[in-house]
Amino acid sequence: MINVEKIVENLIHWASTKGIKLVIGIIILIVGWKLVKKLLKIMNAVLEKREVDRTLASFLDAVLNISLKILLCIVVMEYVGIATAGLAALLASAGLAVGLALQGSLSNFGGGVIILLIRPFNVGDFIEGDGKSGVVERIGIFYTHLLTPDNKEIMIPNGTLANTTVTNYTSKDLRRVDLTFAAAYEEDVLKVKKVIENVINAENFILKDPEPFISISEHGDNAVGFVVKVWCKTENYWTVYYNLLEKVKIRFDEENISIPYPQMDVHIKDK
Repeated sequence: MINVEKIVENLIHWASTKGIKLVIGIIILIVGWKLVKKLLKIMNAVLEKREVDRTLASFLDAVLNISLKILLCIVVMEYVGIATAGLAALLASAGLAVGLALQGSLSNFGGGVIILLIRPFNVGDFIEGDGKSGVVERIGIFYTHLLTPDNKEIMIPNGTLANTTVTNYTSKDLRRVDLTFAAAYEEDVLKVKKVIENVINAENFILKDPEPFISISEHGDNAVGFVVKVWCKTENYWTVYYNLLEKVKIRFDEENISIPYPQMDVHIKDK
């Protein structure tokens, strides 16, 4: 026969001991959850005010959100009386198994952290890395997304980018345009230099300081090479590059300056 009085007595004892702890633990969990959200909101506001990169801010928000909530749950479980030693061992074992299975992904995650902290490039920069080049469209946790000039998306693992040479073409305000033009040996060197100089002076995107440089670069097999080095703003690099190629050729034609073709003299001897 069921002893009702014993059951009621046990319930009253549980409610007065562990039950109160459980209620308090739930209250702590609810309040702590709200405090975590409030803390993250304050942190995001501070990061936004200091104009921290959105990718880094999003990454920090996600990491802190998960970490603080896990810590809160562990604290509540300890307070209520739930043993967390076994749970910690289980989580450690599971973490080891997952880590072994996802070594590449963890390497990419670590590479993403390094990129976000060191900032070798930012969203919008034109970079070259791992033999690929393009504009950085997004820095993800595992992959960096590049957009090529012909509108193709390239995803490079962050682990690779963090451990290879990366060239950032747009991190500086100014860039130098280097070009080489050829003229026949019969042409007047001073005249050729003057024609190139006039083209440079007429180009609005080329800066006067640093001063443009024009000089003979080589005595080639078929022509004399003239090296041209001019400075411009980074965003005008390709405009200056193609304008010089086109306008120098037009001016050479107008001034009857010949650009010789590669040629070879062949001598045939009779037996």
